[in-house]
Amino acid sequence: MSITANIKEEARQQIELEKQARMGKGGLRRLLPYLRPQLPLLFFSMFLVIIINGATLIQPFILQIVIDKHLKVGNISNAMTPIIWLGIAYFAAIAISSGVQIFQAMVVAKMGQNTLMHIRRDVFFHIMHLPMRFLDRYASGRLITRATNDVETLNELFADVLVGLMKDTLLLIGIITMMLILDWQLALIAFATTPLILLVTVLIRKALRRNFILMKGLIGRINGFFAENISGMRLVQIYHREKAKRNEFEILNDEYCRSTSLQIKLNSLLRPVMEIINTIGIVVLIAYASRGLVQGVLQIGVLYAFTAYIKQFFQPINDMAEKYSTIQSAVVSAERIFELLDNKEGQEDLHAGQPLKSVRGHIEFRNVWFAYEEEDWVLRDVSLTIEPGQSVAIVGATGAGKTTIIALLLRFYDIQKGQILIDGQDIRLFRLSDLRRQIAIVHQEVFLFSGTIADNIRLGDDYIDDDQIAIALKTAYADTFISGLSRQMETPVTERGSTFSAGQRQLLSFARAIARQPAIFILDEATANIDTETEQYVQQSIANVARKCTTIIIAHRLSTIRNCDMIIVLDHGHLVELGSHTELLERNGRYAELYQAQFAPEAYQA
Repeated sequence: MSITANIKEEARQQIELEKQARMGKGGLRRLLPYLRPQLPLLFFSMFLVIIINGATLIQPFILQIVIDKHLKVGNISNAMTPIIWLGIAYFAAIAISSGVQIFQAMVVAKMGQNTLMHIRRDVFFHIMHLPMRFLDRYASGRLITRATNDVETLNELFADVLVGLMKDTLLLIGIITMMLILDWQLALIAFATTPLILLVTVLIRKALRRNFILMKGLIGRINGFFAENISGMRLVQIYHREKAKRNEFEILNDEYCRSTSLQIKLNSLLRPVMEIINTIGIVVLIAYASRGLVQGVLQIGVLYAFTAYIKQFFQPINDMAEKYSTIQSAVVSAERIFELLDNKEGQEDLHAGQPLKSVRGHIEFRNVWFAYEEEDWVLRDVSLTIEPGQSVAIVGATGAGKTTIIALLLRFYDIQKGQILIDGQDIRLFRLSDLRRQIAIVHQEVFLFSGTIADNIRLGDDYIDDDQIAIALKTAYADTFISGLSRQMETPVTERGSTFSAGQRQLLSFARAIARQPAIFILDEATANIDTETEQYVQQSIANVARKCTTIIIAHRLSTIRNCDMIIVLDHGHLVELGSHTELLERNGRYAELYQAQFAPEAYQA
């Protein structure tokens, strides 16, 4: 299936999902809890709207009085004083309407930004607590789009729709009331074009909505494409895939351009159609009123006021029609945001469970079965025991389940069968925050955040002071290169630590783990991408840490685990061997095969 077909299929599925969601809950209704704290500002804004509408509505009425009560009489000299006062009143109405409108816009902006701040916070916090199962299958670009673009789109909802809708509704009610008071027959003639407006809106609504959903999906894919390719740009350039990636992007970009062009065409169509309907309404009104003027049953001031009111009547309707795309965009964004927030399946609650203040480091896997999908078992009936203070290595071929054991110990995933125990208690009983605080892990791929070296060691933990950071850097032998930096611990770190070498990033990762003084220290292929000299520092660092805690090492380089107290050998999810390096070689089993495969070429060359 082509990329374009995939995009359209995703959009169709999204439409179906949102139809199902709207059957039970509307996206806009879901915003009400976020608006409750802003009710004082909302009510104050509505009060200002009443003042603005009142000042707007009185302007044609003042002119009607001037025309029919004073100018029509013909005695201008006697009417000058009232006309001057009415002129002052007209100017005051305009000044009040304009001034209060500026103030009201500021109130609405404050209310909207306060609301968006809380929505953005909830989206980010929700993403942080999503289970790994969800993150594994959900594209990062889609999450970024919902946390940024979709939330920002709601700003237009608050600025243009929320209070604006109330303002336009109250203005329409006021206009209808004034027109009925002046002449109810003319009012009914003026309202005759309203069904045409409703018909146009209904006809365009479906096309706008479907296209908006397609646009939102496309911008999510474009964001994901940028994030993925910028992160993997070295690989793209190494394999000379610039042309292929450019072609992929062109397909996405062209599709987004087409959908945006369609949106512009639909929006461009709305305004002229509304203007035509408006003009038709005025023409019909004047044609009907001309007979009343000739017969003397209709005053010219009333007709002038009606012409002004009918323009005012269509103005809010035109605004709503013109901004219909904004409303549709906000509705779709709200539904997409709440679709994400409603996904609570397996969401982590860091504070649920028993407290875990201290850990000795006794680890037991008891008949553990685990699968990422259905019953495609990654671990099969694994049982093992690690004593406190032991250094343990886990080895096996790619896909054997080594990293999975670490993910389960950290409870990134929950097992389907069996038990995982720490100090004799099932880890599912403990608070996740306490459990993970006792475990530190160093990955093969090191992730550094923008900030300083100290920030990356501390990671926002205020309990880790500068002295502890300095000790951690020294223990990890990272001080050997930091001492040569002009700002040392306060040296800025660019995105992903691109200004440091792979070995330097790895040493900083070690220091980050050491600073937490963990009870369980895990190294997941931590020496796979570093040079021999840095590896020696890492080995010394491991030795320093291993004396104080339980250490688990996942390594393909078997030379780095010879001195471990115990080596666990996995094969296709089964624990096949257990013992020390010497014991396992003597057994001449799976470990001996891995060892010979790795070191036999060296022996042959020697």
